Amino acid sequence: MKKVFVDTNIIVDLIADRKPHSKYAIELFTLAESKKVKLYTSSHSIVTAHYLLKKYVGEKELRKITNTVLEYLKPIAIDEAMLRRGLKAEYKDFEDGLQIIAASAIEGMDFIVTRNIRDFKGSEIMVLAPDKVKGKL
Repeated sequence: MKKVFVDTNIIVDLIADRKPHSKYAIELFTLAESKKVKLYTSSHSIVTAHYLLKKYVGEKELRKITNTVLEYLKPIAIDEAMLRRGLKAEYKDFEDGLQIIAASAIEGMDFIVTRNIRDFKGSEIMVLAPDKVKGKL
C-alpha cells in the first residue's frame, strides 16, 4: 500500500469543496477509504485547516467533518526536534519545510501531495500535484 503525505491545502480543498481542486482531494480520500493508499499529514495541518475552514463551515459541523476525515488520515505529531530541524533547514518556506520533515518521519513515504509544488523544492520525498497522483499508484 502506498504511503501518501497530504499537505494542508488538499484537506482544505476536500472539506471546503474548492472546485476544481476538490475533485482530486475526493479521489485521494476515496482511495484511502478503499484501503488502496494510507494517508498522512502533520498535526499542525489539521489545526491550520480547521482555522482556515471556519470561513466555510460552522464550528460544530467542522469538528464533525474533521473527526470523519481523521478516519482516513493519520496525523504525524510535530515535536520540538522537528521544529528545531525546520528552523535550521534551508527550505524556502518554514511551514512547508515542516511538512517535508513530518513526511520524512514515516519510513517508506512514497510521496507528498500538494498544490504548492514550488515551496517543496529540495524535498527528498517525491512531490506531486494532486492531478498527478493517479499516475503514480
